[in-house]
Amino acid sequence: MNNMIMNQHLTLSPAVQQALADRQPVVALESTIIAHGMLYPKNVETALRVEQTVRDAGAVPATCAIIGGKLKAGLDIAEIERLGRLGSAVPKASRRDLPYLVSQGLDGATTVASTMIIAQLAGIRVFATGGIGGVHRGAATTMDISADLQELARTPVAVVCAGAKSILDPELTLEYLETHGVPVLGYRTDEFPAFYTRRSGLRVDYRMDSPEEIAHLLQTKWELGLQGGVIVANPVPEEHQLDPSIMEAAIAGALTDAERQGIKGKAITPFLLARIEQLTGGQSLAANIELVCSNARLAGEIVKKLSQAFSNNHHAGRVRFTTR
Repeated sequence: MNNMIMNQHLTLSPAVQQALADRQPVVALESTIIAHGMLYPKNVETALRVEQTVRDAGAVPATCAIIGGKLKAGLDIAEIERLGRLGSAVPKASRRDLPYLVSQGLDGATTVASTMIIAQLAGIRVFATGGIGGVHRGAATTMDISADLQELARTPVAVVCAGAKSILDPELTLEYLETHGVPVLGYRTDEFPAFYTRRSGLRVDYRMDSPEEIAHLLQTKWELGLQGGVIVANPVPEEHQLDPSIMEAAIAGALTDAERQGIKGKAITPFLLARIEQLTGGQSLAANIELVCSNARLAGEIVKKLSQAFSNNHHAGRVRFTTR
């Protein structure tokens, strides 16, 4: 019943609708990176580049957002341009914001959590982003924990990312994911990546060396009817990673600035990322763009293997993909 109610508020672009009807591979993409991740016109250029990267990998991109009170999977160029021009004037939308924005007929830029929700409603199983939200530094005092983590615990969508954003506490983030039964896979790595850098000193749950392996694990998880998502941790390409000591100094400076200015809640992540960009002379933004494209490429490769497996099993008369 809940899905039927929610689906009344869901709109698919013609390309996404056709791809899903034909059981073709589709990759969900978020829109917070457009409205809150960088300035215009770089945000629009990046969004279109990420979409093209998904196409080049053999899949259909489905950038998600709330447009005029509709949950939408698949934006046209005009909608991406509008989000890019409006920028931070577009509300940043997580799970708690969806009822308000939809009921009021407003726009919203989707986070990891809300993009996962839209993807699940649309029937999209794989989502590419830059980095997930997580447990913030100092959370023992502030209790600042991203809603992304709870969404990963409940929503059956695989999230391809470069780890958790560097401004967070990666060790506590992994502990939270373990507590909630979310598998963390390392793509060709034994170590959890640290967003701008390839290493964090923390181990992933399982190493996977090919999109086929990852697709098979996802298919098995869904066949078992297990709740929740999967993290596919894909390190930033080596040629684009930043020096860890430079990054840690920039992060420390940005955190100090945020505390001094009293910035908290959903405003803190965009503020920190923008401040880190300033402190690194734009290097962090360049790395962010490259890692998002790398994740989009891998997501396309994974979902192609999933689509092939579905097609083979469907032709064999077996329904293999089930959800609780």
